[in-house]
Amino acid sequence: MATMANEGGAATESLSEYISHHLKHLSNHEPTGLFDFSVVHLDTLFFSLLCAAIVLIVLRIAAMRATAGVPGKFQLAVELLIEWVDSQARSLVHGKLDYIAPLALTVFVWVALMNAVDLLPVDWLPWVGAHAAGTEHLRPLVTADINGTLGLSFGVLLLVFYYNLKIKGVGGYVHQLLTAPFGMAKLTANPLTWLAALALASVNLAMNIIEYVSNTVSHGFRLYGNMYAGELIFFLIAGLGGSMTVLGIGMHLFTGTIWAIFHILIVLLQAFIFMMLTLVYIGQAHEHH
Repeated sequence: MATMANEGGAATESLSEYISHHLKHLSNHEPTGLFDFSVVHLDTLFFSLLCAAIVLIVLRIAAMRATAGVPGKFQLAVELLIEWVDSQARSLVHGKLDYIAPLALTVFVWVALMNAVDLLPVDWLPWVGAHAAGTEHLRPLVTADINGTLGLSFGVLLLVFYYNLKIKGVGGYVHQLLTAPFGMAKLTANPLTWLAALALASVNLAMNIIEYVSNTVSHGFRLYGNMYAGELIFFLIAGLGGSMTVLGIGMHLFTGTIWAIFHILIVLLQAFIFMMLTLVYIGQAHEHH
């Protein structure tokens, strides 16, 4: 019994070390504290830019091959995707959609492709990195890195600021920040009305700041949490084959296939949710209060 317990403890420790190894990023240096802003996750940057380049190239090829006649399967699939995204954008954003619908399309396809990296066997890309570039650690799933997802949500926040300023102007946007959601006191010769207006403006500004921060953080954390959990499950499933027994390999293949099929839904669903929230926030920027 003692031997079995020791063997079980060793196997558990081995799996723990395996998962811990795969959760480490290829970075410029090790962090010196809980928050070290000098650390750059090179794998996150590389794979996010690689996925962006693939998306742009594929969509460019689709645009160049588009014909007015009977479309092929590739063109038909892209056109259906564009029409679907355009309908979603029109339902949430009221105003000119010259750039909103293409933005939503890019966000959806880009996030979906970054999520889909998780469907590759977890050891393939780290193995390629180790043998081709000598990297000790490589974590290719961008959306399982909180820095990557918060970077995406921060980019959406900048777009929200841009559209607010473009549509309402500096004065109109500042007025909205100071008067929504609780309004503004009517100013009179009574100094108390000025104090009330100042108090309401302070509360309104604080509420708007809290809303922007909470929207941005929740936008990034929602995508990160779901993809990180899915990544951990793939690591656990990969560990089932570590014993190299017939039962272990069989369980590995069976559970891995089932989870991969189910994970396709998660990949697309999370990309859809991220796109829809992007449209919601930009749609709010088009509204006047």
